[in-house]
Amino acid sequence: MTAPTLGTLTWLPAGDRPDLLGAPVSAALPSLSGPAWVAEIDDDLADTAAFTEAYEVPLTASANCVVVATRRAGQTSLAACVVLATTRADVNGLVRRHLGARKASFAPQDVAVAETGMAYGGITPIGLPPGLPVLVDAAVAAADPVVVGSGTRGSKIAVSGKVLAALPGAEVLDGLGLPPAPPSEPAAAQPRPSRAPDDSDVGWGERPADPDDRDRRYLEDRPPHWGSD
Repeated sequence: MTAPTLGTLTWLPAGDRPDLLGAPVSAALPSLSGPAWVAEIDDDLADTAAFTEAYEVPLTASANCVVVATRRAGQTSLAACVVLATTRADVNGLVRRHLGARKASFAPQDVAVAETGMAYGGITPIGLPPGLPVLVDAAVAAADPVVVGSGTRGSKIAVSGKVLAALPGAEVLDGLGLPPAPPSEPAAAQPRPSRAPDDSDVGWGERPADPDDRDRRYLEDRPPHWGSD
């Protein structure tokens, strides 16, 4: 087996470094349909954006696994969604409809960690509890190799997307990963008025047009320090 070339990382056979893997992930390795590789990383760089930048791994070769909580007939169930890092999971659309749920949302962090037995930021589709649906985007299934979590924050796993598609309970869905949401544009600044709404040319000491106006002399004879019209 030839180790993948991905970024600046050194990839080793995952079975040779169980110390780098979460317990559920290590236990699932023998049942995988293809080889898996592991690379050690800094715990603080486990999040996708930091990881890809620090280790020069393309976003198109990195996948995120998110745990989703669905609600149906008063019952809450969990599922996992695997999408490329260049996309976001269509949780409220495709996921909700596919699972026949009334409502779907990202599972709370403590629930995701407790139910998977994996570290938050290192959750991976490999080694998830039996019976938990694993929805894999078609673009992930077609990637070779693709980087996913290892169950811990201190390493990453590289496998073929076909291996993920063959996991127990996995289903490949077209369109599971959506383009990232466009950044919201700030509201256009309103032009600052050059004068107050009630600042008109009437009523602010204007010079009377009528030469016989009784205030004409008062305005003309005001002291210099009052300013001019």
